[in-house]
Amino acid sequence: MAEKDIQYYETQEDKTKWQSTKEFIWNPRTRQFCGRTGISWAKIIIFYIIYYACLVAFWTVMLLVFYVTVDSNHPKWKLDSSKIGSSPGVSYRPSPPEKNVDSTLIWFRRGNASESKYWSDSLKDFLEPYQVEEGLKECDFGSTRKPEESCRFNLNSIDNSCSSSQNFGYDMGHPCVLIKLNRIFDWEPKPYDSDSIPQNMPENLKNDYNSSYVYISCEGENPADKSNIGPISYYPSQGIPNYYFPFTNQPNYLTPFVFVHFQNPTISVLINIECKAWAANIKYNKKERLGSVHFELLVD
Repeated sequence: MAEKDIQYYETQEDKTKWQSTKEFIWNPRTRQFCGRTGISWAKIIIFYIIYYACLVAFWTVMLLVFYVTVDSNHPKWKLDSSKIGSSPGVSYRPSPPEKNVDSTLIWFRRGNASESKYWSDSLKDFLEPYQVEEGLKECDFGSTRKPEESCRFNLNSIDNSCSSSQNFGYDMGHPCVLIKLNRIFDWEPKPYDSDSIPQNMPENLKNDYNSSYVYISCEGENPADKSNIGPISYYPSQGIPNYYFPFTNQPNYLTPFVFVHFQNPTISVLINIECKAWAANIKYNKKERLGSVHFELLVD
C-alpha cells in the first residue's frame, strides 16, 4: 500500500469527568440533552403521558366497580358464607401490655398502685364509650327496637366491686375481668331446646336456664386451678340479654359484656382460667378456642 493511501486519525485527548458530564447534559455538536435529542424527548414524554393516563383510567374504573358492588354499611358475605363464620369468638379485657402481645397473663401485686394502675386504666379506657347516653335506647324484654337503634348498656347496674371507683378490684387483689362476645354482623344467639342443653354446662345455669340470655361461665382449667380460683361473681348478671343482638353496624353500638369478679384467688399461684359462652349456635372447641377464651391470673 502506498504511503499516500494511509490515513492517520487523531485520537482525542482524554476528557475530564467534568467535561464528560457537561457534554452529557448538553452536547452542542449533536444538540442532545441528557443523551436525547428534542424529538426523542418529545416522543418519550408523550408515550409516558398516554401510558400513565391509561393506568389511571383503568384503576379508576376498577374502583368505581368496587364501590358500586360493595355496601359500606353491610358486608356482602355474612355468617356461614363469610370467612369469619357464624360462631362468635370470646375475648377478655384488660389485655396484657402491647410489649407482651402474645401473652395472656394478668399479673399484678396487691397494694402496688403502679402495677394495678395499668390494668384498671385499660378497663377505664375500654368503658369510656359506655358513658355516652345520647342516641341510645333503653332496651328491655318488653320493648322492641328498630334495626338502626342501639341499646344502652347501663354501667350503674354493675356491682360496686367492679366499678372504676374501686379500680375494678385490682388494688385489693380481687380483680374483675370483662368477658364479651366478638361482633359478627347479623348474628343472633339461638337458645337451647330443653333436650339440647349441654351436659357440661354448669349446674346453676342448667337449673336456671333462660332462653332469653347468652350465658358466660368461667372456671379453672385443671383440678388445681379449680381449687385455687376461689369464689366467682358475675355482673350485672351471668347472662347477656338477647335484645342486644344482632349487630348490624348501627350507630353508637355498644358491645354487651359480663364482668367476672374473682373474689379471692389464691395468692402467688398461677391460675389457668377458661371462660365459655353458651348458646345453641356457638360452637365449642377447646383446641381451636372456639366459643371460649383462655387467660392466666397471677396475684402476688
